[in-house]
Amino acid sequence: MVTGTTSYNLNRLKNLADWKLLLFLVLFLDVKLIVKVAAIVLIYLLQFDFKFGFSLKNSRLPLFYPAVIGIAILDWLIGGNHSLNYSLVLVTGIGFWLLCILAMHQVKLSVDNHDTETIHRTLILFFILNALLSFINIAAIVYETGYLNPYTYQGQHQKYFIGTGDYIRGLTFDTSTTNAVLSAFGVIYFLSKKNTAMLLLCMAVLLLTGSNFINILLSAVLLAILIIKSSRDQKSLVSICFMFLVLFAVKISPQSYVYVHETIKNNFFPQPIVKKSPVKPLPYITLRPDSTLTPEERREKTARGYLDSVFLAVYPNPMPQPPRYPIRTSGGRIIVPGVNILLSPYQHAAETTAYQRQLLGYIDRHKAVLPLSGDGGEAPRKMGKMIASNQTINFLKAHPIKLIAGNGVGNFSSKLAFRASGIGLAGGYPHQYTYVNTDFLTNHLDLYLSFFSKKSDYQSLTNYPGSVYDQLLAEYGLLGVLCFSVCYLWYFAQHYKKLTYGIPMFIMLLAVLTTDYWFEQLSVILLFELLMLLNIKESYTKLNPSHAN
Repeated sequence: MVTGTTSYNLNRLKNLADWKLLLFLVLFLDVKLIVKVAAIVLIYLLQFDFKFGFSLKNSRLPLFYPAVIGIAILDWLIGGNHSLNYSLVLVTGIGFWLLCILAMHQVKLSVDNHDTETIHRTLILFFILNALLSFINIAAIVYETGYLNPYTYQGQHQKYFIGTGDYIRGLTFDTSTTNAVLSAFGVIYFLSKKNTAMLLLCMAVLLLTGSNFINILLSAVLLAILIIKSSRDQKSLVSICFMFLVLFAVKISPQSYVYVHETIKNNFFPQPIVKKSPVKPLPYITLRPDSTLTPEERREKTARGYLDSVFLAVYPNPMPQPPRYPIRTSGGRIIVPGVNILLSPYQHAAETTAYQRQLLGYIDRHKAVLPLSGDGGEAPRKMGKMIASNQTINFLKAHPIKLIAGNGVGNFSSKLAFRASGIGLAGGYPHQYTYVNTDFLTNHLDLYLSFFSKKSDYQSLTNYPGSVYDQLLAEYGLLGVLCFSVCYLWYFAQHYKKLTYGIPMFIMLLAVLTTDYWFEQLSVILLFELLMLLNIKESYTKLNPSHAN
């Protein structure tokens, strides 16, 4: 009897979720590349299958992945750099695309081999784990600071404060932006499923990351859902989401609103710079010779000298000691002193970080060819992403032949280009094999250095040149953009009549792709593909119930 009950419970647990898929998601979405590779090896040992099903008609997987690999190889064969260092960059770039193929293939297998409810429960477990890790992140910050709301805590040289969300990395241990995008996908998915608890959980994690861009983007998507197509229950849930957004902006992190407002004003409504003639300030009146003073100023100088001498006689120590605490009133009430945010611990640290020193050293070694960062001046006033787009357009205008197949993998705009440069961004790279193309050095790398070698105020998503569109156009040319549009986007968009949550998720992805090199990130794209494949299967199952697993 006991054996039978145990067996029954084990079967229920086994059928609760696709545990292989959950394990794969947890490992593959981890920020460490070695963990991602280990996840691929493990899942193929557990689910050995290499039947990708690529075909020109009704391809099982998007043809974009093999096509972009073909463009990279073609560009290298025709006129690419054949040095050892660049060949390693090329192989690494192709390796990233192969990981995309292998990962999506396993996700496709899981969706094909399990019923939609099992995949749904697997996703619930995934988002619960991500929320749990995110809450541990914020709890650790609260414990460290001793402050219940670290989003307004300015101590420790503003280590947290407006940047608290940067430390909420969740299950992937990646950037907070990654966590924000994953959580935003969860909000859209669970809104469609009318799962209130999971919707609010994902919304809470998204708000904790403090990602202003993703918050604004999700707000636009939710507003479109509210207006175009939503049930009464969904309208209520969307309203709750907006209430959460307003509450967070007003009560939890009000400085984020100020930051967004200033960013928009400075980039889209810039004020003209008024150049003023430099005026050398006059010395303090008591330090100026009498011959330079008017009669009135001489009398003032005499009076100030007398007052200063009296003050020093009464107060020999010019910096009075603060009163001892606790302070008690005559009635015995204890007064707790407030925090003086003008003191040093509540201001940005003036010291340069180790990473900034590394960037400054790189600038110093290459300043002759760095038009933006090499002069040592202030960071550009314009948004970094807008400058990056202009750099790409100007480069292609100057080299029209590159417009067809791009400048080559890792040669202009990609996470791999940053990694191979050896500046310590996007992971480590063998020092003896570092590679920097001149076109990348004088454009996007120079732009990155001009912002991220400065104080933390400039180190934002808006100033990071990363963008999938920029990568495709600059490194793969119009062929890459065409393959992406026809062989990837259309792979999902052709089912638009059947998609539900897939449509707003698809639209959101198009905007998210402007923020980073997400295909090389190997995280957000995979979850997007899983949710889209699931939505396609759900619609197909409704039309053909007999084919449901």
